[in-house]
Amino acid sequence: MEHWMDRLYGHHHNTILPAKAKVPPDVSLICSLVCCYFKAVFGIFEDEREQSSALADQSSSLKESTRSSDGVDRVRDIIETFINNCPSCLCSFTANGEIQWCFSQVKGTLDDEITEADIISCVEFNHDGDLLATGDKGGRVVIFQRDPGSKTSVPKRGEYNVYSTFQSHEPEFDYLKSLEIEEKINKIRWLRRKNPAHFLLSTNDKTIKLWKVSERDKRAEGYNLKDEAGEMKDKGVLTGLRVPVLKPMELMVEASPRRIYANAHTYHINSISVNSDAETYLSADDLRINLWHLDITDQSFNIVDIKPANMEELTEVITASEFHPTDCNHFVYSSSKGLIRLCDMRMAALCDRHAKLFEEPEDPANRSFFSEIISSISDVKFSRSGRYMLSRDYLSVKVWDLHMETKPIETYPVHEYLRSKLCSLYENDCIFDKFECCWGNNDQAVLTGSYNNFFRMFDRTSKRDVTLEASREIARPKTTLKAKKICSGGKRKKDEVSVDSLDFNKKILHTAWHPTENIIAVAATNNLFIFQDKF
Repeated sequence: MEHWMDRLYGHHHNTILPAKAKVPPDVSLICSLVCCYFKAVFGIFEDEREQSSALADQSSSLKESTRSSDGVDRVRDIIETFINNCPSCLCSFTANGEIQWCFSQVKGTLDDEITEADIISCVEFNHDGDLLATGDKGGRVVIFQRDPGSKTSVPKRGEYNVYSTFQSHEPEFDYLKSLEIEEKINKIRWLRRKNPAHFLLSTNDKTIKLWKVSERDKRAEGYNLKDEAGEMKDKGVLTGLRVPVLKPMELMVEASPRRIYANAHTYHINSISVNSDAETYLSADDLRINLWHLDITDQSFNIVDIKPANMEELTEVITASEFHPTDCNHFVYSSSKGLIRLCDMRMAALCDRHAKLFEEPEDPANRSFFSEIISSISDVKFSRSGRYMLSRDYLSVKVWDLHMETKPIETYPVHEYLRSKLCSLYENDCIFDKFECCWGNNDQAVLTGSYNNFFRMFDRTSKRDVTLEASREIARPKTTLKAKKICSGGKRKKDEVSVDSLDFNKKILHTAWHPTENIIAVAATNNLFIFQDKF
């Protein structure tokens, strides 16, 4: 916190306030409030009760000191000085506390003609946010690396360049079941880095692969038995022994498969999740969840099996699963019934009995023919702290406290205006779309997608929400994103979008948020949009 105080006072050796900056003498009160704010943003408080109490105390003190008009002017001067001289992470906030987002980059062609194989099917940042991986329906994995200059520039920029591209999966055919296996990449998960190389897991419907992505900028020269072209030399021409030397070469990024985990799933894989122990991971299909050791490819342990003896008695399927970020024995899985089960692997080898069941009672007033379909959970994510869970169903996102199973602590409607159009959405199969969701870098915001290339953000602190659009019209550097408003009935205003004009073929199913900064990646069909807080 002293660093922020120094910036405010101007004592830090790199951030001396300009000579014109007029800082009143009783600045400490504002500093205290600002420090409380940053403690809240970066999660330094032990719990939300302590956070609320501290902010309330500082706010009440601030009110006492600003009863006079002179006090108000004094506070205004302080805040303006702080805002004008603080880093970009605070300058990106508007007067009401919301982040202003601006366009950074777009990857992929913006042409109207779209090839099916180019449609992005998953997006994932690695643990430090320097790499961003995408998978597509053509079985390719494209890795983007953050531009080193964009990390050190002031303010920071979220710019990524292509780092490596490789074919992860090929189409296959199961002759025993007469079934085609698509090459589409369903999920990508990064492993925590242990050496200069990067490792990631990628999966299609049936096969999981562990990939090693490494750099090579030197090559060996001066072999005794081989020439420069790699051909074997005639031993008769050898006159002495040479010691091969390493010489610099153009940087080459290589992706090689290190492990292939196959033949363990009868049904389509929908989730993979790496455990916090960095040794195991889970994979889930419609009816089973398997536990793997990263070093063993021919054996996995079945830890959840919900397949009934008679398939006619089947009432639900597994839709998503994830390990807890810190407790290696805990994992959750969601179902098509709208249930989330928390399992503890210490209780039994087969986790058919859950430790906790998270379920929200259905509102009888909203009961309809489509209730079971729209209540199906398409994605579930633990918060970065591990205290909360985020789930996404068709119409909403919900935040759950692991200590309270009876109902979510927060519910945010994503596109409630579509409730009246469920019949047409059922006919065109859009009602079965699987939207993902993700947490912000400090667990204080959530992000998810919608139709018409809209994506939604919800601020948990202010309870504000915003609808933004990823489109070619805003694909210009530093363009600030404007909030979109949807008109669901009555007279439409000039700046509103009618529900009837929404394009349901343009949908944002996959999103990702940088682990430490306000940089988001949004997959809009075959384009990857990257946005950041305004700089």
